[in-house]
Amino acid sequence: MFATFRQAMAWLHTWFGLVLGFVLMAAFFFGALSVFDREFDRWAIPATRIEPQPMPSYEAVLRPAFERMQPTPEAIDAMRPRANGALPERFDTIAYWSAYTTHRDPVVALFAGFEVPNARHPGEQIHAEATVDPRDGHVLRDDRLKVGSGFFYPMHYGLTLDWKNLGIWIVGFSALVMLAALVSGVVMHRKIFREFFTFRPGKQRLRSVLDLHNLTGVVALPFHFFFALTGLLIFAATYYFPLGHTQLHELHDRAAALEAQQTGLPHERAGVPGGLANVDAMVADARARWEAAGKAGDVGFLVLMHVGDANGYVSVYRAGTDRIALVGDGIHFKAATGELIRVDPPPTAVGRVAEFLTGLHLQHFRHWLLRWLYVFGGLAGAVCIATGFVFFVEKRKRQHAARGVQGARVVDALAVTTVTGMVVATLGILVANRLLPVDLPARGDWEQRAFWFTWLAALLHAGWRSAPVTKGLPNPAWREQTWAIAALAIAAVMLNGLTTGDHLLRTLADGYWPVAGVDLALLAVAAIAGFTARWLGQRARAVPAEQGVPRAAVQRAARLSGAAARDPGHA
Repeated sequence: MFATFRQAMAWLHTWFGLVLGFVLMAAFFFGALSVFDREFDRWAIPATRIEPQPMPSYEAVLRPAFERMQPTPEAIDAMRPRANGALPERFDTIAYWSAYTTHRDPVVALFAGFEVPNARHPGEQIHAEATVDPRDGHVLRDDRLKVGSGFFYPMHYGLTLDWKNLGIWIVGFSALVMLAALVSGVVMHRKIFREFFTFRPGKQRLRSVLDLHNLTGVVALPFHFFFALTGLLIFAATYYFPLGHTQLHELHDRAAALEAQQTGLPHERAGVPGGLANVDAMVADARARWEAAGKAGDVGFLVLMHVGDANGYVSVYRAGTDRIALVGDGIHFKAATGELIRVDPPPTAVGRVAEFLTGLHLQHFRHWLLRWLYVFGGLAGAVCIATGFVFFVEKRKRQHAARGVQGARVVDALAVTTVTGMVVATLGILVANRLLPVDLPARGDWEQRAFWFTWLAALLHAGWRSAPVTKGLPNPAWREQTWAIAALAIAAVMLNGLTTGDHLLRTLADGYWPVAGVDLALLAVAAIAGFTARWLGQRARAVPAEQGVPRAAVQRAARLSGAAARDPGHA
């Protein structure tokens, strides 16, 4: 089929990249945005625009909030088919309470799990979530969409397609194919290091596009390879090969029970009521132990297991923001007495590698320069894919026009939708966040609808305006949607200032960088988009009509097509 191995790799690289590049584009773009997901949350929810707070006192702040938590009516309705008989109005058997925060979170996320009476499957739990202000324990409304951590982040790894984890499977398969595309790309480009220094913007457009595709692919090659691989590894045991929860279910339960015996952390409730000693004292003890070991003492995760039972215990986990590896350094106490049960031992060599790879992907560390490198790496991946689309279309559109086929037009319309349309939709959700009424029921759902509606509009616009591609000419949708990006980015900044009072001059003067940073980034996007749109307009005007498919070529293709239709043997 192919004369050389290199030709086979070129075919693999081109078609795998084209078919799954649309998914990978979303993974890279929203992955880059997710690096600053907490900052987008602050921008989208003005009530949370306070400075990050440490884990608050359990006794004064967390316990009252935990005691008020109950599953939502929606969660109870979803649980009814999995229970025999009626469910209680209140769930009192608490499986766990947990609190989570980071060095970039001004709020604390609370989670609770309750045992379900008459559950059809043993161990069934129903869950509840809440967000509280750590300064006073005030519970914040949970119908506000956390645009960064609640939408951009899941878009990055699962496209927000939750049905049977379909989105996670699609992104995972695309990441696997991406690894093959990266390897085939390296094989294709024998002079890969020379291409690292090769970008000729003044050359013919097709040459410049290919140079930029090679440059962004090579300069961030380790980044792309590493993130595709670690992303697969992080989800492998839970979603792709969940042997422990499916085929090995009984062994999994036995392993959990054996682990409980070895660690001294009870696996199940004893069924005997138990008290709860002062949790703040346990937290202080844990911090002192970390400090004595030379580790930073911020608490990132606090868990109370089997609450109210004699087997209850309290686990305190370190935030671990002083290093790249995702560490926990958990310290566990008996809930009733506060007695130390266990200090997690240092991980094995394999465990250290797993912690480092996971931490490097999830980037919970405080290293701001490294965080920005993540953003540039993600955007470089997006540019690499986008230029791949453009090169594919530019290389073929005149041939397709001469033959009268629509392939280049379809790919170009999808590329416009994926590249500029995705940015338009992202800005659309930010604009909707500032325009929708504050008390609108299910406001977060409407914000998400605004995103998908805007993206659908971009698709329709791209398809409608792509007719010139069939004549070998540029698609004006690129320029028009780029102008839309500039306009929406400026609108988002202005609406933020008008609706919240936190205009850019104020946030800069106050040094409140989460909101100021998002506004500055939006203005930078507007400037780049405006420059690009203007350049595309100049180029469109400069492209002489004769750069389209020559009329003679079209007529010749039509004659050949007609001859082929009349005489099948002619083809």
